[in-house]
Amino acid sequence: MLTDDWQLTEDIDVFLAHTGDFLRSRPALHNTPLTDIEKLRVSGTGAQAEAAVFGWFASQGEVRAIFYRTPRGRLGLTPLSASQADGLAARLTRQGHLPVNVIADHDTATVFARAWQQRTGAVSEIFWRTHLYRLGTLTPPQPRPEGQGRIADGTDHEQVVRWCREFCVDVKEQSSIDLIDAGRWVDSRFGDRHFTFWHTSDGTPVSMAATTSLVGGMIRLDPVYTPSHLRGRGFAGAVTAEASRAALAAGATDVVLFTDPDNPTSNALYQRLGYIHVGDFAGYRFSYTGPDTPSASQP
Repeated sequence: MLTDDWQLTEDIDVFLAHTGDFLRSRPALHNTPLTDIEKLRVSGTGAQAEAAVFGWFASQGEVRAIFYRTPRGRLGLTPLSASQADGLAARLTRQGHLPVNVIADHDTATVFARAWQQRTGAVSEIFWRTHLYRLGTLTPPQPRPEGQGRIADGTDHEQVVRWCREFCVDVKEQSSIDLIDAGRWVDSRFGDRHFTFWHTSDGTPVSMAATTSLVGGMIRLDPVYTPSHLRGRGFAGAVTAEASRAALAAGATDVVLFTDPDNPTSNALYQRLGYIHVGDFAGYRFSYTGPDTPSASQP
């Protein structure tokens, strides 16, 4: 595959003019590129947006795949063949766009990590594995636990930040902990989320779910969190159902979420609520040697 088939740009508007229809064609599978690219678009022409690079692979006049490298060095990909991945690795190497890590569907992330290691000598290590689920028919939990759902507002900010940090500690997401502790909430992956609480009859919040904004017909739930001492009482299922219902009411045609494949409890819960497994995703981080080593960054 000719590497010239990959077109690169640092102009997000040019990129979206060529790829918007492609990205919206499979909103569940493309959920992370949709939200990441929208966040970069909304950030405007600041230094963060200018540091990003975007590209698309065209064949016979049609976009077949895209990539984007965020200012923090994360490379996002839609599904690629082995030859497309190798062509992209060659192109990025020539132009000096060195990613810190890559996330994509499992097969794509794996073939790109292999191609990148062959092209650059960088050692790749898997750091993230997940199942992707898409909501079919929402089935609220029965019996319904005590309490009701409530949309979080500005007065809940301290609680939201504290629980997001606790969630990051649970899943060992150190980069987000660092941003939160540095007072850079807006820069964290939670800064643009919308939060729903499940609270008991006395108004005490007991569980939380966050959603992305609607983009391309898709809303993603991320994260869902219940403090450890309150788990096992049905609160997570209730708040997930509440946030899912709100996403459908907001016009989402695809409501999705990622789960830890090593957590059978959460996987079983989401399936009971009507979520259907549609694919597996993975992330690889790269270790470089030499003076051009990129800085470590948020996945």
